[in-house]
Amino acid sequence: MRILSLALWVLLSFSVAAEAPQKAAIASAHPMATAAGHKILSQGGNAFDAAIAVSSTLAVVEQQSSGIGGGAFWLLHRAKDGKNIMIDGREEAPAAAYADMYLDENGDVNRDLALYGPLAAAIPGEIAGFEHLAKYYGKLPLSVSLQPAIEAAEKGFPAYPRIIKTIERKAKVLKRYPASAAIYFPDGEVPKEGELIIQKDLAKTLKAVAKHGKAGFYEGKVAKKMVKAVQKHGGIWTLDDLKNYTVKEREPITTNYRGHQLVTAAPPSSGGIAIATILNILSAWDLTALKNDGNSPKRIHLITEAMRRAYRDRSIYLGDTDFVEVPIQLLTHPYYAAGLRAGINPTKAMPSELLPGINDNPKGEDTTHFSIIDTEGNLVSATLTVNTGLASGFIADGTGVLLNNEMDDFSAKPGEPNAFGLIGDDANKIEPGKRPLSSMSPTFVFSEDKVAVLGTPGGSRIITMVLLGLLDYFDGNDVHSWVNKPRYHHQYLPDKLYIEKGAFDAATIEALKAKGHEVVEHRGHWGNMHAVSWNKKTGEVDAASDPRTTTGSATVK
Repeated sequence: MRILSLALWVLLSFSVAAEAPQKAAIASAHPMATAAGHKILSQGGNAFDAAIAVSSTLAVVEQQSSGIGGGAFWLLHRAKDGKNIMIDGREEAPAAAYADMYLDENGDVNRDLALYGPLAAAIPGEIAGFEHLAKYYGKLPLSVSLQPAIEAAEKGFPAYPRIIKTIERKAKVLKRYPASAAIYFPDGEVPKEGELIIQKDLAKTLKAVAKHGKAGFYEGKVAKKMVKAVQKHGGIWTLDDLKNYTVKEREPITTNYRGHQLVTAAPPSSGGIAIATILNILSAWDLTALKNDGNSPKRIHLITEAMRRAYRDRSIYLGDTDFVEVPIQLLTHPYYAAGLRAGINPTKAMPSELLPGINDNPKGEDTTHFSIIDTEGNLVSATLTVNTGLASGFIADGTGVLLNNEMDDFSAKPGEPNAFGLIGDDANKIEPGKRPLSSMSPTFVFSEDKVAVLGTPGGSRIITMVLLGLLDYFDGNDVHSWVNKPRYHHQYLPDKLYIEKGAFDAATIEALKAKGHEVVEHRGHWGNMHAVSWNKKTGEVDAASDPRTTTGSATVK
């Protein structure tokens, strides 16, 4: 699965490198971030420089979803040599972390400790990723690419409904910590729409990075302030934890589906393996024909059963490959998928409890994504996170850095669900220096005449949202259709088929129930997909942002 034939690889690499897009396209969650990326391109930067500008600006203006106190996966395609690589800036557990650190005296998970305050924070990786991108892939100095973010933090950005609602939801946690309250409750009140949110300390931290690179964050004054604040409020970070953090380059997961090559995220993301597994299972059926024949319930049923099996494997096998042996070649092999497919009844749902695996029944959309194509044909698909909305709620005094709560993405106890309802086993247990399993799934699709770049936030639903966007692409639809696609989701446990409000008509829902699915209609919508495409025959590029949120920005210049 992961090893393409030499002829196909040469064809695809040559096709992408031999032609160039007419314009650059960027789609992100906020117009200031999209504009920052285009500004850096206009100054002679490439897609990788623009990725730094977009990432760092989102870290200022969309802190409910990402930040320099969090981490990211940047999936890159370099046009000049066809190289695909994943930059792993995922957070990692501090050296003092241990498997049972969030269990109370009864052996139950203390969810407050796992989610709120500095004990919930893993060591951030985003800044290390910025330096790596600039040093090995970009054209411009890091200081240039960070300038739009510095200005946004220093001058402020207008508060908008999504961040206001997140501040309101998390008010009790944010008010625990003076530095957080000072930013998010100026004059003691939640910012009103249009009111500027100004972050002077964050601007100073970004300036330190612009001047000193990674060392400006992981060493020196900023590091000392962060560690002092963390330890004061019950956290376990040390200066050595910060100094020892390193970004990693990972070989992406590659797979083929209906004449297309997919390049997607590798562990510690679970997304690439899960997507490859699902597509391999589904390859035996002509899903487009089912859709065109009006047999949507059967198509949805088959896709749901494939989701169920991939998420079951996620819960058992997947973790940080630096710590556990993940059977990647097995899980992404067509023969393995054929075995999973053999257990699918085309007319009846299989209860998850009948699949071998973790059988404990467990009792958000707070990440961000952007996609870039530049005029050289370089590609970036990046998903960034601090985990839940406004993360741990803890800003380290004097730094402006909002710390993640990614420790909750580990399995705090086998079979116990995390904040997104995902369960895990020993492969994803807490260990010092280990990176928690993620669902982030930045993805490229290559064919002879087209290129697609897509991804989305959405917690446990990221994988299935990217999958549905891909299937819509394979059906022949354009980038605007992928991001608009109605969404549904099954994650093995709990054994329920979740759907967006209004995604299916009443007849389809009844047909799925008749097949044995417990259909749960969500009260609203989820996800925030941002995608770009390139027609290599015409040179035209296109970009689209999810209409489910009001701040998405997709532009072609």
